[in-house]
Amino acid sequence: MILQRKLEEAMRKELDKVYSPKQFEDKIYQFWQEKEYFRAKPDPEKKPYTIVIPPPNITGQLHMGHALDETLQDILIRWRRMQGYAALWVPGTDHASIATEAKIVEAMKQEGLTKEDLGRDGFLKRAWEWKEKYGGRIVEQLKKLGSSCDWSRERFTLDEGCSEAVQEVFINLYNKGLIYRGERIINWCPHCCTSISDAEVEYAEQQGHFWHLRYPFADGSGYLELATTRPETMLGDTAVAVNPEDDRYKDLVGKTLILPLVGREIPVVADSYVDMEFGTGVVKITPAHDPNDFEVGLRHDLPIINILTEDAHIVEGYGSYSGMDRYEARKAIVADLEAGGFLVETEDHAHNVGQCYRCGTTVEPRVSKQWFVKMEPLAKPSIEAVRSGETKFVPERFDKIFYHWMENIKDWCISRQLWWGHRIPAYYCDDCGELIVSKTAPETCPHCGGHSFKQDEDTLDTWFSSALWPFSTLGWPNQTEDLKYFYPTSTLVTGYDIIFFWVCRMIFSAVEHTGQAPFEHVFIHGLVRDSEGRKMSKSLGNGIDPLEVIGEYGADALRFMLANGTNAGNDMRYSDEKVKAARNFANKLWNATRFIMMNISDEVDTVELPSTLTIEDKWVLTQLNDLVKEMTDNLEKFELSVTSQKIYDFIWNILCDWYIELTKTRLQAGGETSLNAQKVLVYVMANTLKLLHPFMPFITEEIWQAIPHDAESIMVSRWPEYKEELNFATESVEFQKVMDAIKGIRNVRSEMNVPPSKRANLYIETSSADIFKECTAFFERLASAQAVEVGDHFAIEGAVQVATDAARIFIPMEELIDREKELERLGKERAACQKEIDFISGKLANEKFVSKAPQKVVDAERAKLDKATQRMEKILESIAAFN
Repeated sequence: MILQRKLEEAMRKELDKVYSPKQFEDKIYQFWQEKEYFRAKPDPEKKPYTIVIPPPNITGQLHMGHALDETLQDILIRWRRMQGYAALWVPGTDHASIATEAKIVEAMKQEGLTKEDLGRDGFLKRAWEWKEKYGGRIVEQLKKLGSSCDWSRERFTLDEGCSEAVQEVFINLYNKGLIYRGERIINWCPHCCTSISDAEVEYAEQQGHFWHLRYPFADGSGYLELATTRPETMLGDTAVAVNPEDDRYKDLVGKTLILPLVGREIPVVADSYVDMEFGTGVVKITPAHDPNDFEVGLRHDLPIINILTEDAHIVEGYGSYSGMDRYEARKAIVADLEAGGFLVETEDHAHNVGQCYRCGTTVEPRVSKQWFVKMEPLAKPSIEAVRSGETKFVPERFDKIFYHWMENIKDWCISRQLWWGHRIPAYYCDDCGELIVSKTAPETCPHCGGHSFKQDEDTLDTWFSSALWPFSTLGWPNQTEDLKYFYPTSTLVTGYDIIFFWVCRMIFSAVEHTGQAPFEHVFIHGLVRDSEGRKMSKSLGNGIDPLEVIGEYGADALRFMLANGTNAGNDMRYSDEKVKAARNFANKLWNATRFIMMNISDEVDTVELPSTLTIEDKWVLTQLNDLVKEMTDNLEKFELSVTSQKIYDFIWNILCDWYIELTKTRLQAGGETSLNAQKVLVYVMANTLKLLHPFMPFITEEIWQAIPHDAESIMVSRWPEYKEELNFATESVEFQKVMDAIKGIRNVRSEMNVPPSKRANLYIETSSADIFKECTAFFERLASAQAVEVGDHFAIEGAVQVATDAARIFIPMEELIDREKELERLGKERAACQKEIDFISGKLANEKFVSKAPQKVVDAERAKLDKATQRMEKILESIAAFN
């Protein structure tokens, strides 16, 4: 209670003179948490709206990608909460098996320890300690951003409930025949020493070579020529293949060759896999180290010879090559092939090479006994869920990535040779070796009656558990109230880079295990790149720490910049200038509120409109009413950047630059006129804050507590709704005529460098005389008018004219400026500008400069020339106006 009282005192009525987010952001977040505003409960009177957070790794630290992802989710959840939904945002973190184990192993290495030194149980104890120490770091960072997750429901992919779901799914799929164990060729990371799935392999172009080799026939009748990019794998060759339709080699099929350097006899086999048009039409077959060769080997019953250890060194039995790293062995083997006369030529060759998505190490195809999920039966129903519209991608074009991956999907290798993760629920009888899949070790072997069992050593792929995230976090496999009410979830917000890593797997897992697609919409955003459009990375050193940005500018400024700069599905560029602009926007709002508060009497203590409205009141209320309708519609369509720009324009232009200025005379007048203006200002400001709140939650809460308000917190206030009674369309159109005239006068005065202090008479020629007569005071206040005369016709010689759709305004020239002095000044400006144009044009006409200078420098000069040319056009227009 003492803390609550202090918070209420901190949220005093008078705002500080300077907007300083450090003074209130943490206090406000604490206030929200203590009030439990983030908590959501099943409520039959409300509609559910659910988002599950893409769980960040416990190894993680908040980066700009997280900041964008969480900001977009928070905007949606705050908006729906204000609309009256039971809005649940489920938070949590991922155990991230490969990444976390690598971090722990690296830390142990500094102590001179290995996993084997500790043993499995000792290592896992160390891993859980590591999780407790570092696992909550990113959660606290998410709070700094303002994330309004229901922290009472925080989950972890290795917690008891998620682990139960993982075991249930594994056993169900196994019993259906959709999980099997077998020897297959898989992607192997020699650094992480584990298998990884196809989706975890990233491809990058590398410069390499084609080595053209001769393999001699065993009978001495000649040789076959072939080429390879990986000569070290020849140690494991068990055949050479040609196409059965290739007339060049038909008579050679069945003959044997001598494998160079090894001396092993290998057959020539015919297989349609071989492309007759590529190279010599002859391919070496290494079933243990190439996925296509593996399939050829199965068809021809070829031996499978593994020549690499887990960390990519040559195995024993190959003489001097044994123990060599794969690349060291490559050099030695190529040298020996050349010395033996087996190397024909070496050809430069650029090709895509698979790399581990975690550590960047080049992966090795490797035959290994692993656990797999049969994907075809799971893929088809999930494809149908998207085709039918049960789940929709936003933007829609991303469903093509989904379809392409799912329609061409291969069986998923789900086992990992790691200790940190969900251990596979499979046991082997020590007596007969039979496999039993079960949550716990059986008491008796159903095959032989034995009582001793050993659990499978492998753990499951991280994505196996995160694929269950939308329903495991709500209590599945138990039919909890949460699962019944909040599932299927409403929206998944994620980057396009993990559509196949995670999104596809969640969809097929949910359809299989719950009978429903896991979410209604998948809202896809792009990556946050640096100001030059490059991907942020440690190697480039161009990453931006969101916490540093928050410390300097406040969370609201960062959030608004991210929301305003992103278009669904497209990358965005981070810019410090854009964050500063968002901070300036917050300042503008802060100062506008301070002005309103200084002009509000104690009589105005509620948010309600007066019974009498002036035309400017009706205009601003119509603008606000239209804004409510448009923003709601934009948010429904996930057009967050459009929405943020509209509220920005309203606050900056409509509210601050216009309406507040329009009310100043009335505020000073006192009496009912002033009171009515105060009420409209409070009404407009309160509803504007509501519209801005999802984007900038902290400043809107701080201001909300300072002005008259209709809810304890802006978080639990009602989202504004369009009201037909506030649609003053006719009056708004009429008042717009006055505003257009004022803008036109201001523009002319600005172009002619007339200071606001210099007043002039205005003569307004219009057929809409009534509205202009009613608003003469605005021309005096906002257009520096000395006096205003309205009529249906004027003929004033030597006057500057301003034309709008509804009026023609005459401003006598002599009242504004000294014509001769102004022409003299403009003449000097023209001469200086022409000098600049000539200088830059000369530079760009110099072929040596254009060809040798960096492109950035040339482009900068061209941009300068464009600006100077535009400035010259303005100067010439001004001179023409005087003449």
